[in-house]
Amino acid sequence: MANVAQQLAQYALKSADIMIPKQGVDLSKWAVVACDQYTSEPQYWEQVAQDVGDAPSTLHLIYPEVYLEEANPQKRIDSINAKMKSYLEQQLFTTFPDCFFLVHRSTPNNPKGRWGLLVTLDLEHYDYAKDSKTLIRATEGTILSRIPPRKEIRKNAPLELPHIMVLINDARRSVIERLAEKRDTLVQAYSTPLMAGGGHLQAWVVDSVEDKQAIADAVAAMHADLDPDNPLLFAMGDGNHSLATAKSCWMDIKQHLSVDQRETHPARYALVELENIFDPGLEFEPIHRVLFGVDGSTFESEIRKVCESFEKRSIASLNELVHAIKEADGKQKFGFCDQKGFVLYSLKAPEANIAAGTLQLVIDSLLSQKKGTVDYIHGVETTANLGKKPGNIALILPDVSKATFFETIIKDSALPRKTFSMGEAHEKRYYMEARKIQA
Repeated sequence: MANVAQQLAQYALKSADIMIPKQGVDLSKWAVVACDQYTSEPQYWEQVAQDVGDAPSTLHLIYPEVYLEEANPQKRIDSINAKMKSYLEQQLFTTFPDCFFLVHRSTPNNPKGRWGLLVTLDLEHYDYAKDSKTLIRATEGTILSRIPPRKEIRKNAPLELPHIMVLINDARRSVIERLAEKRDTLVQAYSTPLMAGGGHLQAWVVDSVEDKQAIADAVAAMHADLDPDNPLLFAMGDGNHSLATAKSCWMDIKQHLSVDQRETHPARYALVELENIFDPGLEFEPIHRVLFGVDGSTFESEIRKVCESFEKRSIASLNELVHAIKEADGKQKFGFCDQKGFVLYSLKAPEANIAAGTLQLVIDSLLSQKKGTVDYIHGVETTANLGKKPGNIALILPDVSKATFFETIIKDSALPRKTFSMGEAHEKRYYMEARKIQA
């Protein structure tokens, strides 16, 4: 067993003592969606609070970000910590020692669902800096100002509950899918519907030496394919600022530990869900941009600065524009929409590896010159409708390629903020499992 653990540790992986509520707890009230969702919809969280009431729930253990600007955040933080301690004292949890969880999530939009593997990642192998070459990396720029308020929540908490999803580039489908094929031989930890249109969630316990060895071997094979000078093994999908917060807390804690204590302290690790980028149930949706107070000629003058040249073609409809953007011709393309109609732009020798990166250079330049403002929009129709209004421009991005996603992170260091979304808000990870993070 120790040998398998040592092999996993080479690749920043570790099994965990995973905790879930004991039988009798209503898991449909226990599990709530990631705290960084519905941040402009307090009514969503008010409804969740009404549905949960006084029942045991992760709602009492997290800080919905819709409330981050409230007058007395420390009051809520103190309540979170007290409730965690109360649940521990009540022995609310069943603990599955030294294991991983195979998890499956289906949603109304995705009935076949997606698979994941709950693991702990070694924060010593994670660096959210843009030029990082660590095994675990951010995929989008980390906003440092978002870390301190999250540290206040985590630093005294006895438990962590993950909404973090981390991607692996497993074209062989050798890690998670292999376990999914044999799930009938595994002990099921739970199976529950999720509130508020969240679908259904299941998990199985992965704790045998044989299965751990298979995971270690598969990850070792993935690692062997990487550039030893730039070995990106784990790329952030959702929850980068939560992982960055865990890293920052660990950096504070480790200063007061001996070398031996640093090896085993639970705060060195973070509980996350791994997902294979090639899972057909994992949907990558581009996030589009709308510029306000910018005209076409100003936009084109900025585009000229970030590519050698460009071609443009008028398109009759939104559907035709989306189809044209998706045509595989080797060119970097994006859609443009204003009150005059739809245009397809094709760029020659752009400065960034993907259209979102090139357009972000344009957006950053416009914002620095105070020549307009920007918003980031989900849904192509909503984006186009905004672009058609006088004084606006919609920029419609192509789908994010799963095949080149990791390559792009390596080449461009990080994607621009809000390049992609892994599903809609109700499809984000729900809190279910917990782990102790205090020694």
